[in-house]
Amino acid sequence: MTDIKVGTSLRNPLPRFEEAEGLGPQDAEFVADLVAVLAKHGNLNRFGLCLLHDHFPLGADEVLVETNDPQARTLHAQVEKADRTRHAKASQWRFVPHAERKPGAGPAGSCEEIMLCTTLDLCPGRGTEDD
Repeated sequence: MTDIKVGTSLRNPLPRFEEAEGLGPQDAEFVADLVAVLAKHGNLNRFGLCLLHDHFPLGADEVLVETNDPQARTLHAQVEKADRTRHAKASQWRFVPHAERKPGAGPAGSCEEIMLCTTLDLCPGRGTEDD
């Protein structure tokens, strides 16, 4: 189980993938500024960008979890109940506007976990012991 603060009912809805606008030439200055901030803090090889979008709605008590199978070279995402998932490592975050931050949330309160990742032993088709 993980200590996840799921707030899907409070955040603004994301666009569907088909409607989400990807990076374009108009974003060159934004990307340069972001790269400079990441480089300043030694995080160029730790964080990047992803296109925030929804394929389907999640309940306030649900979280999207990612699993992978390196042998099959596949990546899977599925919905789980936040209070019952065994996936504990966040892999994607969404920034939270200052007005939506919870009091006393600290620096991490600026982000909301939107996807969790698992260790290899929880991947579909794999047991909990090493093969």
